[in-house]
Amino acid sequence: MRNWLKAVALPGLVGVALLSGCASSLPPAAPNPYAVPTYAIAPADQLRITVFGEEALSKEYIVTSAGDISFPLLGDVPAAGKSVAELSQMLTTELSSGYLNDPRVNVEVLNYRPFYVLGEVSNSGEFTFKPELTAMQAVAVAGGFTYRADRKRVFIRRAGDDREYTYDLDGGRPVYIQPGDTIRVGERFF
Repeated sequence: MRNWLKAVALPGLVGVALLSGCASSLPPAAPNPYAVPTYAIAPADQLRITVFGEEALSKEYIVTSAGDISFPLLGDVPAAGKSVAELSQMLTTELSSGYLNDPRVNVEVLNYRPFYVLGEVSNSGEFTFKPELTAMQAVAVAGGFTYRADRKRVFIRRAGDDREYTYDLDGGRPVYIQPGDTIRVGERFF
């Protein structure tokens, strides 16, 4: 009787231990996963800056690897890490300091950095970012889930982050993607 109990109970306990080990090896849950992110300008972004009434200043600019744009009259202007509104306000302030009377500056992002999808999707790769893109839309752009995919969660490594976080997809609220993100779709266990 004892041998039979060992033969049945021991593999069951090992299975439970293995499954609990798998669950604890998931990346940590993301902090504030459902907030719509504010876009931060980064190197390689292409911007269109329009200064009303100033054709010589109104053109397209590329953010350098140092995070700057080379703007006439002002020289190298730090742009990386700022929102579009912050950069617009900073240029307005700088131009009104002795260069222009009441400048009106508009900044828009023309080309965003791409995002990446890998794992259990039909077509892993690099894809074009669009504002307010969700994780489910990103998976759709990558051809959808494979039959082995875990459809309840994704793992996202934000650009510049050194680790990925777990994002639940079945909470009924969208998970927003940012340019430069890497989305990994894992395999389901059962």
